[in-house]
Amino acid sequence: MAIQPEHEIHRRRWSRNLGLGLVLGAFVVLVFGLTIVKVSRQDEHGNPPGAEASQ
Repeated sequence: MAIQPEHEIHRRRWSRNLGLGLVLGAFVVLVFGLTIVKVSRQDEHGNPPGAEASQ
């Protein structure tokens, strides 16, 4: 019995998985980028820009 070539459903499933992986990867990069921007804009006390220092 000869080995059969890959079925069409496997190719479609692989392309869907690849698309979903790229979307999830883009979401992770977006959240990471927003976190870096938010953390880097804080002052030494953790206050956002424009916040009055209460002492």
